[in-house]
Amino acid sequence: MSFQAIIFDCDGVLVDSEPIRLNLLRKMLADLGWTLSYAECQHLFLGKSTQEEIDYIQQHLGQKLDAEWIMAYTLRRNQALRQQVIAVPGIHSCLQILKKHWPEHLACASAAEKSKILLQLDKVGLSCYFQGKIFSGVDTPRNKPYPDVYLRAAEVMHTPATACAIIEDSVTGITAGVAAGATVFAYCPSSENPHPLLEAGAHYTFSQMQQLPDLLLRCTSKND
Repeated sequence: MSFQAIIFDCDGVLVDSEPIRLNLLRKMLADLGWTLSYAECQHLFLGKSTQEEIDYIQQHLGQKLDAEWIMAYTLRRNQALRQQVIAVPGIHSCLQILKKHWPEHLACASAAEKSKILLQLDKVGLSCYFQGKIFSGVDTPRNKPYPDVYLRAAEVMHTPATACAIIEDSVTGITAGVAAGATVFAYCPSSENPHPLLEAGAHYTFSQMQQLPDLLLRCTSKND
């Protein structure tokens, strides 16, 4: 079966936002007395929604975070993203090619709040590729690692999830994509370890966005 639609995660796949968010989170957690290395913070919070982050922090600390801390984190994160976030290298040319082959069937489906997704995509000039097809797991009954947001994206595009290719970079997101029944392509820069992504069920890995169009088209040709 050929791929009928391509669905991208946002953070770490379309925009290089995770270092910005995770470094801020580390600083603010240190102020609460919880010191984490970058690698530890990445392991715990990569691919998580804001609410999932808050829930986990509260569970670890054994106390509720006050509203002021949560608001300060959200505002400081959004300000930092608005000022610093950049597109993942090669994603513009990648999407230009994919748009020619799937003009009405490119989507973005993220665990983040929709306002955060739009903030980032607008900042780096990627919103135009996903008009009307940007989905937030916050708006579905269950967020990633459940498949709901990917199933919703497929439904809106009138495409079976099994005919979708999903582009992810986290274990949480890959788990969601596999649960949806899609074919999952894991973006894993060469400096990172692909094994956790493969163990989570990713069908393919690639290290540069420039590789993705050929990989998708080869897989589609192979399936025809």
